This record gives sequence, structure tokens and C-alpha cells, in this order.
Amino acid sequence: MNPAMALAGIMLGSLVIYSLLAGADYGAGFWDLMCSGPRLEKQRELIAQAIQPVWETNHVWLILVVVLMFAGFAPAFGAISIALGVPVFLILLGIVLRGSSYVFRTYFAGSIRTQLYWGKVFSISSSMTPLFLGIVIGAISSDTVLVNNDISENGFLRTWFHPFPLIVGALSLSLFAYLSACYLTVETDDTALQDDFRSRALFSGFVSLLAAFATYVIAGNSAQEIRDGLSGTPYVLLVESCAAIAAFVAFQALWSRQYLRARIAAAAQVGLIIIGWGAAQYPYLVRPRLTIFNSAAPSSVLVEIQIACVFGGAVLFPSLFLLYRVFKAHRKSVLADTTLV
Repeated sequence: MNPAMALAGIMLGSLVIYSLLAGADYGAGFWDLMCSGPRLEKQRELIAQAIQPVWETNHVWLILVVVLMFAGFAPAFGAISIALGVPVFLILLGIVLRGSSYVFRTYFAGSIRTQLYWGKVFSISSSMTPLFLGIVIGAISSDTVLVNNDISENGFLRTWFHPFPLIVGALSLSLFAYLSACYLTVETDDTALQDDFRSRALFSGFVSLLAAFATYVIAGNSAQEIRDGLSGTPYVLLVESCAAIAAFVAFQALWSRQYLRARIAAAAQVGLIIIGWGAAQYPYLVRPRLTIFNSAAPSSVLVEIQIACVFGGAVLFPSLFLLYRVFKAHRKSVLADTTLV
């Protein structure tokens, strides 16, 4: 396989994993903002228990994507950093605020009012980060990211502040909220809490379907090439069909309260949507000029990066498996002991 294609595949795989893990954490932060009703405190406790053990670990996949882009596709990295500097800055700001505010809310022993303040910061930053992540994805899929001599031809707003990136941002947020709600139904044995997040999963899943349809329609005005890639390529249509089947299975499982199956199907649906986007975007990293071929580093460099990824993965995957097994298993045993008491 061409080294550039292989490295791009690693980046896409890392983005899928990041979405399935950190995306659910972002969605949990969104639901923390939207908690309501007589079980409001229990809903927030469930969210905190679900994300607390391992939530910071999931950022390793975003770091990997950034490092691979910087080392393997420097022109594309530069174009994104220059033309999309505003949404990229807001993504980083959201990640920093989310992490710090969560710690302040959890461990601050002072006034309840201060804890509530940091809780709002955590929820809002958890919502804004996936929104702007989606906006960046939408912008590099359209034709507005144009950089010449380190200057953005469309300034710093027109590159992303138009309907297509904005609706992709809304789609990203709704998908992460949907994914999180599906995950949270499995994180508790309380049927009332399961029903709370079941209804939210069904609602956010329906919103994501509407956003996906709106994305496809709006693409006809400012992202025709990505729309053609989504509708005119056989293997992309196959991936989309599989995503549609996964969505149907997830909705049916939620309706019949088969939560583990819903969680697996929802994860498959979101993962396939991202893979479908990557296939439709091929061979571009940043439309309309930068592809994985004309922006790639020399082949020798790409091969060395891939070797580093292999050795890094040999350490990373067992470490993550052990981390999840220890902390998630410990959390479940604590919950079981609490239930028995």
C-alpha cells in the first residue's frame, strides 16, 4: 500500500476511535447541561460515574491525529491551522475548559454555588467542542479553505462560517449526544434512569437523522464534490447502507429496551458515518487543493512514522485495555456494593 494512504488510514481510524470514546464523553457533558426532572441529581451522578475513571485518556487519539497530520502532511496541517485558526482555537479552548472545570467541580469543597458555576462551564465547553470539531470537518470538506503564501484567501470567518460547516457541526454534536445517551443506558441498572436516557437517545438520534439529511441537501450549494462522493461511489454507498442498517438496529433496540445491543449498534453507526465521510473525501485532506499525495512527506519519513505507530500501538493498546479493565471493573463493583447496601 502507498505509505501516504496507509498513514491517512491510521489517521481516519484514530478519528473513529476518538469519536466513539471521547465523543461519548462530550455528549455526556451536553446531557449534564440538559439534566432535568425529579432525577436530575441522579442523572448527573450517573454521568460523572460513567466518564470519571478514564475520560482524559481518550484525548490520546486526537493527539495522535494531530501529530500524524503535522509530521506526515505538513501543508495540510498548515492550511488548517491558518484558515481555520478560529474554530481550532475554540476546540482547544473547549478541551482545556472542560478538563479544568470538571476537576474544579468535582473536588472543590467550598460553596455549592461555585460548584454549580464550574458545572455549567464543564457542560457548555463539552457542547462547544464537538460543535467546532464538526465545523472543521465541514470546512475541509468544502471549497473555502484556500491558503497562498501563508495567507487565507477567504479570511478567518468565510472559511468556516457558512451553512455547510455549521450544519456539520450540529450533526457532530447531535451524534455525540446520541452516542452518549445510548452508552449511559448500559451504565446503570436503575430502570428509571435507563428510561431517561433512552428517551434522550431516541430524540437525539432523530435530530441527528434530520441534521444528516440537511447536510446532504446543503452540500449541493457549497460542497458539491463531497456530496458527489457520498452518492456516486459504490463503496461509499455500501458503507452508508451499513450505517443505515446500524441506525435501524439501534433505534429498534432502544425501543425494545435492549440497551447493550443499542449501544453496540449506535457505535457501529457513528463509526461507519465517519468512515463513509473519509471514503467520500478521498483523496483530499483539505479540499479543494490538498490531497494525501501532494501534501505528504517523503516516503521514507512516512514509513518511519508508520513503524513508530506500530511500536507505539504495541504499548498503547494493552495499556488502555488494562486501564479500562481496572477502573471500569472497579466502578461496577462499587456500584454493585452500593446497590446491595
